[in-house]
Amino acid sequence: MLADSYELTRTALRSPRLQKVGGKGGIEGDFFIPAYQRGYRWGGHEVEALLSDIYADGSRAPTDNYCLQPVVVKRRAGEGAYELIDGQQRLTTLYLIYRYLNTEVGVESGHRFSLMYETRPASQDYLRSLDAERRNDNIDFYHMHEAYECIRGWFAETAARLGTPSKLLAFKVLDYLENLVYVIWYEPDNIDATTLFIRLNVGRIPLTNAELVKALLLSKDLDAHNFQRRVEIGSQWDAIEQDLQQPEFWAFLSNSDGADYPTRIELLFDLMAKRRPDEKDRFFTFLHFKNALDGRVKANSSSVWATIVQCYQVLREWFEDRDLYHKLGYLITTGTSLRQLLYLSELEKTKSAFGRAVDQLIICSVGLSSADVMELNYDTGSRKCENVLLLFNVETVRRLKHSTERYPFHAHKTEKWSLEHIHAQNAELLTTAEEWRHWLMDGKAALEKVRFDDQGQDTERKNVISEVEKALSAQLTESRFTRLSRRVTALLSPEGDDDSIHGIANLALLSRPINSSLGNRAFAVKRLKVVDHDRKGAFIPICTRQVFLKYYVDAGSEQMHLWSRDDRQSYLEALISKDRGIGQYLVGAQ
Repeated sequence: MLADSYELTRTALRSPRLQKVGGKGGIEGDFFIPAYQRGYRWGGHEVEALLSDIYADGSRAPTDNYCLQPVVVKRRAGEGAYELIDGQQRLTTLYLIYRYLNTEVGVESGHRFSLMYETRPASQDYLRSLDAERRNDNIDFYHMHEAYECIRGWFAETAARLGTPSKLLAFKVLDYLENLVYVIWYEPDNIDATTLFIRLNVGRIPLTNAELVKALLLSKDLDAHNFQRRVEIGSQWDAIEQDLQQPEFWAFLSNSDGADYPTRIELLFDLMAKRRPDEKDRFFTFLHFKNALDGRVKANSSSVWATIVQCYQVLREWFEDRDLYHKLGYLITTGTSLRQLLYLSELEKTKSAFGRAVDQLIICSVGLSSADVMELNYDTGSRKCENVLLLFNVETVRRLKHSTERYPFHAHKTEKWSLEHIHAQNAELLTTAEEWRHWLMDGKAALEKVRFDDQGQDTERKNVISEVEKALSAQLTESRFTRLSRRVTALLSPEGDDDSIHGIANLALLSRPINSSLGNRAFAVKRLKVVDHDRKGAFIPICTRQVFLKYYVDAGSEQMHLWSRDDRQSYLEALISKDRGIGQYLVGAQ
């Protein structure tokens, strides 16, 4: 039922148009507010936000139009009379702004609309007088008066802040209202006003830029001759939207979870409109396409749609190309904008030229030589370490021969990532008896799987296991835990362990929850836990998995319970290798 109401509402609100607020061709007529609506309730925050958005500190260019939220009306009997279904708060605030300009500053605004109330005629009178002594007579009066005082305060504060004479500021705001500010205007037919009001306000589902643009595109082709074209656009739209809703495709294109794009195709419209991430005008994209389509012949709506389809096809081609999928996926994940990549593809006319340009972009994004990578450190460059290790993982998957496996950016982007110390830092950071017990139990389990060739070491291993068992069966003190943890760590640590523990050769990518579950434990313990997480289906990046499976050293050359200096060296060599790692993207390697 809710889905049906949602669709009926969308149908009723098709074919919007832009309506100037003031000046010639501005809003005019009598607007009737029916009994089913509550009174005026905007507070200072909403009023100030509206004024600030309109004025934009006086920086609007002559073509910098600004679009307010939609106004939904239904024409009534009589010339210029409307039932105001949605937009009462905005229209009332605009009325109050015009009144301030007329009354307080002496600027003749010439606005041509009035507000009437079905069951609150006194509110209509108060809106004209704004008598401060009557502001507490009822709740409508109070909010109207407070909004008016807020308008007065905004003009005073803004004039003082910008060092602008009050009258000049007022003229500037009026100029914007009369020439640059619009509302999205709907006049639905064949639907009961009360029913539409309820549907608009239950759940308060806002129309998206994409839905508004769709209405524009289809309303340009309303005659019977173009009916088939409308059906074709609608079918293509649905197919593209469905594809963009696929987690794998969306995660390749965007670092957002999609909450800011309930209609995913809006991403394509934003790209074509060159919308900036910091753009504050909610309807910027709609306004771009509205301006592009106004005054053009009907065929141009098809050409506009063709550019959207072409953009989608380019993105889809990238997604399906295994090499581009991995390289572009890495760039997008680490902050390169999709618009920049599209611009690059327009500059480079062939696929091979584009591929070379993408490689160069990765080199620039990494910005490191082999020597720089070897010096990367957890304490001084954790973000750089994360990006380098991500590229290592992505490239390792990309290079898999005879495989269709792809790095799962959709799984990657559902996690928060951290750098895991492959070999433990120390156990002395643990502070509770429960943490000590878990640490010792894990250490005991790892020691039970280890055998030392050196008889003295193996005897120490057995003795430590026995001591741990005794400690776990008694009350565990901090001093006893410290002694035992040092003995366990000594057995499970490489000889000559040094201060390189924070270097990139001892770091791997892990999700934060899994990293937290490993804690400050020895390599052998972490190895068992990582394998267990992997067995249970958790996403473990391929290079991290290979680290704990001792993939980077020759089989049998080292014991499985240690992450030795040789292990670190082999891991680092693989990382900076041109054939196995990220070497082709390092400065000076070309």
